[in-house]
Amino acid sequence: MPELPEVETVRRTLAGLIVGRTIERVSVHLPRIIQRPDDVRVFEMQLAGRKIEDVGRRGKFLLIRMDNLVLVSHLRMEGRYGLYQSGDPVEKHIHVIFHFTDGMELRYKDVRQFGTMHLFAPGQELISKPLAKLGLEPLDESFTYEAFCHVIAGRTTKIKPALLNQEYIVGLGNIYVDEALFRAGIYPQSQANHLSTEQLRRLYEAILATLSEAVLAGGSSIKSYVNGQGEMGMFQHSLNVYGRQGQPCPACGQPIEKITLAGRGTHYCPECQPAGME
Repeated sequence: MPELPEVETVRRTLAGLIVGRTIERVSVHLPRIIQRPDDVRVFEMQLAGRKIEDVGRRGKFLLIRMDNLVLVSHLRMEGRYGLYQSGDPVEKHIHVIFHFTDGMELRYKDVRQFGTMHLFAPGQELISKPLAKLGLEPLDESFTYEAFCHVIAGRTTKIKPALLNQEYIVGLGNIYVDEALFRAGIYPQSQANHLSTEQLRRLYEAILATLSEAVLAGGSSIKSYVNGQGEMGMFQHSLNVYGRQGQPCPACGQPIEKITLAGRGTHYCPECQPAGME
């Protein structure tokens, strides 16, 4: 599933492609992707004639803002957007097409069919599902060290599941949690409420550095991820532990180990991230 850096990269590329265009009509070929409103025909009708004003992001969700309407889109496992000319062949697994008045089309492709779309009046998207209970935004100025400690420091759960919980901090997934914990030198099974002030500070700074560098690199193309222009990310070439089980740690040379934690494959260096506070 794309994490914050990948969704932010899609947001940036998509904004350059579709902001200012006007939707003439919408074709939905897989109704279950449309979660709100209940009637797909209403969804199509409400979008007709709307001009796209901005493309935003909240956690792993894209927010396509139009005049008096907001489309909240979650890519899930393999959802992707692409801009095409109306005469271009339509590939398999294209489930929603936004036809623009200038003859271009924004097509949503989703092989796994797990993506979702919701329509809201402006302002309602932030107080309604699926965005209502989302936590701190790590690349926002509100993500201070104090705010981070407030939501994490007292948790009586292991630190990796705590960081994956979108009600605490949004946008972090398996890749970037593993990478941030490595940078901070913290064992993934350490109890969150057992971390020292120094460890919390290192972890906070590691999260910011990891996400910022990943965004600059265009995200990580581990499986099928590409940005809005069909380009792969490059941060996968900078990963220290994720997906590198059995390979030498770039810091100490010890083999990277992989365990299962909270149902997720978890990569770490036993030397740089010693156990002892789990």
